[in-house]
Amino acid sequence: MIKTLSQAAIVLLLLGHAALGFAQKTTAVSAVSITVHDLDREVDFFVKILDFKKIKEETKKGAAVAKLFGLTEKTASVRIATLQLGKEQIQLMDFDGTKEGRPVPADTRSNDLWFQHLAIVVADMDSAYQKLLRHQVQHVSTFPETLPDYLPNAAGIRAFYFRDPEGHNLELIWFPKGKGNSKWQPENKENQTALFLGIDHTAIAISDTKKSMDYYRDGLGLEWGGHSENYGPEQEHLNQVFGARLDINGLHAAAGFGVEFLRYIAPPGGRTIPTDSRPTDLWHYQTELWVDDLPAMLLKLQKLGYAKTSASVVAVDSVDCILLRDPDGHALLLKAAKPSKN
Repeated sequence: MIKTLSQAAIVLLLLGHAALGFAQKTTAVSAVSITVHDLDREVDFFVKILDFKKIKEETKKGAAVAKLFGLTEKTASVRIATLQLGKEQIQLMDFDGTKEGRPVPADTRSNDLWFQHLAIVVADMDSAYQKLLRHQVQHVSTFPETLPDYLPNAAGIRAFYFRDPEGHNLELIWFPKGKGNSKWQPENKENQTALFLGIDHTAIAISDTKKSMDYYRDGLGLEWGGHSENYGPEQEHLNQVFGARLDINGLHAAAGFGVEFLRYIAPPGGRTIPTDSRPTDLWHYQTELWVDDLPAMLLKLQKLGYAKTSASVVAVDSVDCILLRDPDGHALLLKAAKPSKN
């Protein structure tokens, strides 16, 4: 899905950033947290079926945690399991002592703006898919699809969408030679024994590519990495959206996995994220970003017109954090790269 920037485009991009006068940036996309209802069942799914390793489990509570997530109940707490696959990590969050969150709508489609998934890289798509079949995993895609040659930036990539037991969207992805990050290529010795290799990116449905690029690239300081416009029967079977035509853009920081924009050129009708969404709702995916200067970053976002949020900075485990939402309502946890002095 990578398309190289022309020299002229690079110059214009650099001049645009210089004109803003800001150097603040995201240094790493370090994790994605997903709200779950039954933590033990979800951990079991990721560990036994997708070969994640459970690194730790902890319970966080208190005024700082309640303030970060916008919870009013004094009894509120969150039980968090950290899982690792390859070098990437995710967190599963199970809230307690607060109003129970709503389930993922059963009729969720990939063009609904609350849609977000994790793209799990596999060494062998057929073997990975057979393992999912043995465990009767819920399909979104009809079957694994190979993207065709008429999509030059995506040709040869194989992918399959599915859901975990609570309806969270996930993807298996396989990259042919010359596509994707070099660490996913077969000649990488670290990949010779594992079936599930790691996480390439988290993908989010968006309504407007320019608005999202302005926020993530110009505001948060992520770098644009590539573009593809995908369509055709293979894409329809992959997304289960008839007539699907997508404008796809990938961004990344210096470390961690990527963030991918999925804008549906067609069909229309994707639903917006409910305005009363809470971190306790099961459609809550939370992308974790480490930033080099959090106060300056927030000022930068404000000057760009984006700092409209009821959240405030709090110190959790001696790290300053703030929970924001992007132009379409996707949750972002910004963390200060330097420990808090409080």
